[in-house]
Amino acid sequence: MMSLEAEILELKKKHNAVILAHYYEDGAIQDIADYVGDSLYLAQLGEKLTNPVILLAGVVFMGESVKLLSPDKTVLVPDLAAGCSLVDTSPYERYLEWRRKYPEAISVTYVNSSAAVKSISDVCVTSSNAEKIIGAIPQDRMIAFGPDRNLGRYLSKKLNRDMIFWPGSCMVHVLFSARKLFELKQQHPDALVLAHPESSEAVLQYANVIGATSRLLKEVVENHAVKKFIVATEDGIFHQMRKARPEVELIQAPAEGSCACNQCPYMKMNTLEKIRNSLRTLEPKVQIPPEFMESGRVPLDRMMAITEGRPVTWPERFTK
Repeated sequence: MMSLEAEILELKKKHNAVILAHYYEDGAIQDIADYVGDSLYLAQLGEKLTNPVILLAGVVFMGESVKLLSPDKTVLVPDLAAGCSLVDTSPYERYLEWRRKYPEAISVTYVNSSAAVKSISDVCVTSSNAEKIIGAIPQDRMIAFGPDRNLGRYLSKKLNRDMIFWPGSCMVHVLFSARKLFELKQQHPDALVLAHPESSEAVLQYANVIGATSRLLKEVVENHAVKKFIVATEDGIFHQMRKARPEVELIQAPAEGSCACNQCPYMKMNTLEKIRNSLRTLEPKVQIPPEFMESGRVPLDRMMAITEGRPVTWPERFTK
């Protein structure tokens, strides 16, 4: 009987498909993928690859980003229920109402958002390129940042830019405990603390390195002076860290209470079986309502242009 992995490879070849997986997926999914990376890397690849079928093993908003950038490709996700707490807490109608309060502001929207919310935004950011994007916005323009308030506050403080924040947060990163992290640092004074900027300010004050998932992975891979890391982000990244540096000790930053809250339940909804089934049927496909397709691509195109060093123009005001 053919193994799941072998069947996936056969189906992938049959449909000339490519599998993209986020760092937060289970290790078995990362290992079967053609490319593994963070949101920015996957969005860039999705646009540049020539395969007609792309399976995105991540959450739905990531598949939507690929579809917005490559409308002619078939974009699959293993489970349409794999959502995101930031998407859930920034519904289109409420976000539009908030956006209309600040018509002269540049709307900077974290890529962890729906296609509909992107369609009423001026530029998207990921945690990898956010500083570069913010730096490209004229100093005299107000910034309305959403939906992740913690990432916005981190950028505002680091770059000395005033911002207005949508009151959203990531359900995984917000639950890391500053008190427990402090205690853990006392127990492991030789450990370097790595944290994602979606974490709270209270947690970030104890971090030695703050950055996107790819930045935290790079620190583990390249910093050979350190043999122990405390990591405050989703634990799927441990798979790549262990593959790169099997000799180091990796400690998951603790969450509040006794729950195992440092896993994203949405990311973990994906399985090899669902990937196999999706490639068998070419379902479920990512579908974006036509009214959001063209306008939803605009902030992603601006993000890509700035990331690649190309000039952009900014709208004078929001008119929707």
